[in-house]
Amino acid sequence: MNHGDENNYSSATEVATGAAAKSSVPAWQQNAVFQFFASVRLAMLLLAVLIVATIIGTLYESSLDAKVARAYIYAAPWFNLWLLLLALNLVVSALSRMPWKRHHTGFLLTHLGIIVILTGAWIGRKWGIEGTMTLFKNDPPSNRLVIDERVLQVMEDERTGKAIPFEIIKREPTPQKPWHLMTTSSDWEISAIGYSKALDVKMEPKQLSDETKNGAPALHISLATAMMNQKLDSWLLADESPHNTFSLGLATVVFKKGSASNAKEANAAASKPSGDVEAVDIEEAVFAFENSPNDQIGKALKGGSSGAKIKLIDVSKENKGTVQVEYQGKTEAFDVASSLGKTTPIPNSPLSLTIEQYWPDFRIKDGKPMSVSDEPNNPAVLVTLRGHVTPVSEPQLPLSQTGENKNQLTIYIADDNSLTYELSSRKAGVSSGKLELNQPLPTGWADWKLTCDQLFLHAEEHFTAKPATNPTNTNPTQTEGVLVRASHGNTNVEQWIPLGWQISVATEPKPIQIGYGYKQQPLSISLKLDDFEVERNEGSDTPAGFKSTVTITDMQDQSVTGQCWMNHPISFPDSWLNTFSGMTYKVSQASWDPENLSQSTVQILRDPGWGLKWIGSLVMVSGIFTLFYLRPYPKDLNGAAKKGAKSKRKHPQPSPVEV
Repeated sequence: MNHGDENNYSSATEVATGAAAKSSVPAWQQNAVFQFFASVRLAMLLLAVLIVATIIGTLYESSLDAKVARAYIYAAPWFNLWLLLLALNLVVSALSRMPWKRHHTGFLLTHLGIIVILTGAWIGRKWGIEGTMTLFKNDPPSNRLVIDERVLQVMEDERTGKAIPFEIIKREPTPQKPWHLMTTSSDWEISAIGYSKALDVKMEPKQLSDETKNGAPALHISLATAMMNQKLDSWLLADESPHNTFSLGLATVVFKKGSASNAKEANAAASKPSGDVEAVDIEEAVFAFENSPNDQIGKALKGGSSGAKIKLIDVSKENKGTVQVEYQGKTEAFDVASSLGKTTPIPNSPLSLTIEQYWPDFRIKDGKPMSVSDEPNNPAVLVTLRGHVTPVSEPQLPLSQTGENKNQLTIYIADDNSLTYELSSRKAGVSSGKLELNQPLPTGWADWKLTCDQLFLHAEEHFTAKPATNPTNTNPTQTEGVLVRASHGNTNVEQWIPLGWQISVATEPKPIQIGYGYKQQPLSISLKLDDFEVERNEGSDTPAGFKSTVTITDMQDQSVTGQCWMNHPISFPDSWLNTFSGMTYKVSQASWDPENLSQSTVQILRDPGWGLKWIGSLVMVSGIFTLFYLRPYPKDLNGAAKKGAKSKRKHPQPSPVEV
């Protein structure tokens, strides 16, 4: 046989071998679409894009917000499609190896594990539960879970309503580009046309007809100070808590029904000392102002007042000044800058002093002290005095329910609509009298003067909201809100809806109720707060930890009581089957309110895909272990392969029988 015959024979052999191999593959595996989804190149592309997307999502979450990462990456339609393509690629790739052999075991296990993990993640996201619940002691059990997703609730009546997801992430609504929300059954078009991160919400009562005899008396007050060049105003509703109270932080104004004469006698009896006064532990907070050295404002926090006089002097732009303390005829001085935040004994006295805070340009905003600039226009300090002393008896101030002395102005409206007042201040003591509209009343709190300028005999609550002129994250009265428009023909009604509020929009024939808040979901279990404990560091008031005692009850009235604290959740129902399947509710301590120890917020989590994630992880690890650490072929196959290799080297040309 010549060389040409040998070459022809070799080519014919290769063609015959390829044809035989191709004919052994099922037709459905030879399909172009099937081969595309089974290709390694598609798998590399899918994995590369998912890795890059995950990195970007992590950066979004750390630098912006978790909601932004979810909106653009994890919950985006394209990301879900990409995961679906990955799962399809894994399934088709596994099917491309059919009929499966023993050496395919590791490959199949790895692919199966990833598919099971993806399935568990999808189930958890679809039917999982995650949210918080704020509980109060002595309140009935609650099953309303609050989810961190904002919604607009539109209701035409009490029986029908629709919750519309409303997250401001990609684009805010505007009048030019509104968000259409829904069309009601009465053909009102509801749209969002504006959004504000900070709304100022004020109670401005709506005056009712005097003939109705409904509602409560409403009084508009203004408080002005020349020293701070500041004016505050508010509406008060008589006996309608909390709208009957206006707080300056330093002092409080209250509006009640009745007469000041009766209150004066009761307060005088309550504050009158009996017998000799003995030394007690006192704690007293004092505000002192450089511009008005004789108008300090003091508040006895415990035991009474020490009678010490506090002055702030020698303040400049470079120097925070000096605090002078005059007690029992002796004067001591303390440098503000070096003493700020420190507790220092006052020489030759049983008192100690702490300069809590310094403000170069003091103002009162939303009941809290603040500085409006760094210039020393109105310097002020807050000083706390503590010690075991005999409290002074004058002036006598009424006591609150907590035993604290009160700087308070109480305004009364009698049945004949006359106004009287009772005033308590450290400077003036207790006084009372008749109050006339538009007549300023000195309060004795620094140089603050109060004026009543409007009175409604019959009024009801009514709130107005508008974007804040000076937005701030520290203002508790400011909240985000949505501007909603209801349209019907040529009629348009617009209303700001603050977060957490439900507003009645004046539509015809009946008003539509629109609320803006967080999504709520009823649970099959209810929770009741039995107790809340705060552990303190030894020797201080600094919290070391906190725990909630909670009773959980299901729909079959089966209940369990447990405690949860940091990294120690309560599981309900606490059985291995429910835990493994992910059908257990995990109740964890989330947050607490230092000003209300009867309140606790817990996080509730349930992930029905939890078990599949664990199973998938174990299967995938087993597959990887099989691929890299177990021999893919049995020994006899390896021996046969070696023998075949030697035979091929010995007989390079195949015989017709071998072909």
